[in-house]
Amino acid sequence: MVATIPLKAYDRLPATALAGKTVIDTMNYYPDRDGHLAELDAGTLTSSALVQRHLVGSHVVKAFNNIDFHRLFTLARPSGAPDRAALPIAGDDEAAKARVARLLDILGYDAVDIGTLADSWRSEPGTPVYVQPYFPAQRPEGTSQEEAYRWFLDTPGVPVPAGRVKELADTAVRA
Repeated sequence: MVATIPLKAYDRLPATALAGKTVIDTMNYYPDRDGHLAELDAGTLTSSALVQRHLVGSHVVKAFNNIDFHRLFTLARPSGAPDRAALPIAGDDEAAKARVARLLDILGYDAVDIGTLADSWRSEPGTPVYVQPYFPAQRPEGTSQEEAYRWFLDTPGVPVPAGRVKELADTAVRA
């Protein structure tokens, strides 16, 4: 199961129905959208650990949260392709992480294990591996909302190899 909802709705995920299942957490915490959550603001918990606490019987794996939907579609490549990109994953259950890594491979990405759910902040907004490495340039300043969206769709992605994803995740500093 893939959980792709605003984080503020995480407690609406059906914990009983998802018990025993691997749940891919693609969510990110945006306080302006989700409201402030004290444990996340204080850095005592990651958003994925919060989801895992709610889905107590599930196996939560953080994945797909650091790349936008368009680059996710356009950067997919077959296994072994020289321009294949990688995405970070984090989780507490090794078997669940292996299942998610296999899914990423099928979808055209290498997986980079960045640790446990407590480490999952390394791929969240504001970190070096979050979204920007997959873009070749910054959006031109002064563009209208329509022009910015067109730039977003027309700008090809940059494949970020596994070694670079690992390096970027390792250099993250928690705010």
